Amino acid sequence: MTLNETDIYFENMFLCYPLLPNSCLKLQRLTVVKVAMYVFIVLMVLTTVFGNLLIIISISHFKQLQSPTHLIVRSLAASDCLLGSLVMPYSMVRSVEGCWYLGDIMCKVNSSLDMTFCSSSILHLILISVDRYWAICDPLRYRIRVTNNTVTVFTTLIWLFSFLYNFSIVFSGVNKMGLESFIMQVYCVGSCVLFFNKQWGIICPILTFFLPGMIMSSLYLKIFHVAQKHAKVMSERVTGGMKSQSSAHRERKAAKTLAIVMGVFLFCWLPIFIAALIDSILNFVTPGVVFDALVWFGYLNSTCNPLIYGFFYPCFQKAFKILISSCIYGLSDSSTLPFE
Repeated sequence: MTLNETDIYFENMFLCYPLLPNSCLKLQRLTVVKVAMYVFIVLMVLTTVFGNLLIIISISHFKQLQSPTHLIVRSLAASDCLLGSLVMPYSMVRSVEGCWYLGDIMCKVNSSLDMTFCSSSILHLILISVDRYWAICDPLRYRIRVTNNTVTVFTTLIWLFSFLYNFSIVFSGVNKMGLESFIMQVYCVGSCVLFFNKQWGIICPILTFFLPGMIMSSLYLKIFHVAQKHAKVMSERVTGGMKSQSSAHRERKAAKTLAIVMGVFLFCWLPIFIAALIDSILNFVTPGVVFDALVWFGYLNSTCNPLIYGFFYPCFQKAFKILISSCIYGLSDSSTLPFE
């Protein structure tokens, strides 16, 4: 090779598409850093997919888990499982390598699915908070208000809204109106970035996070207050004996679980939506690497959901043990759980 050919060869090594003149640059990372990132993200993807899949199978298989609340949890798990299987693997390659190899159409599809499953997950969390609010704060009318058919209608509406809303935004290009000149300046072949103008950069975070977050916060604060009040009343009863103490313990545990749910939700989603809101107002000041890391923090909520809703509840723990034992040891499983 001549000196000029050598320079061109090494320069093309750092391009997503070496044969195209307008190719994006690959992210330059040490091999050990790339391997560590792939290992961590693969574990996160597997936990998300199989954890939520275990929730789905448990609720579908065991009749005792097919209550309205658990049907919402199953639909939530389906949303998180689809995010882990259809979105996160492709986002992993883009995040580690810095390149998108599937073309512009698949970039739009991936971005639409990303937004769809994330917003669906958030809306399911709201539905769970409403369900728990009625169950704890108005238990006498809960069974009349909340049935399996009612839950099916609301979860179907959530899925329809999530698909139609997010796909229409991405494929109509309404989020990019007014940013055409800026996008032309920063565009390169191999990129997959979703830009939002000031209008939609404010509307989307408010509609898909801040408003749902306010609703969830207010409901969970009310639930926590009522649960603590019930626990205090039960613990003060003398005639109830051990039964009252057990009920008080369950009420406190439920209140703590709700606090964990809300804390994990805010921890995972708040940073990315704040960054998106600031970026739309201040012309995209957040570095791409930082923004990408915040996106994965949002994905982390889908990884944590099966851990929170599954492993914190004894009924799911028993279901998991039976299902795993039947798969590993070939033990016969039934459609009923051995509740005490």
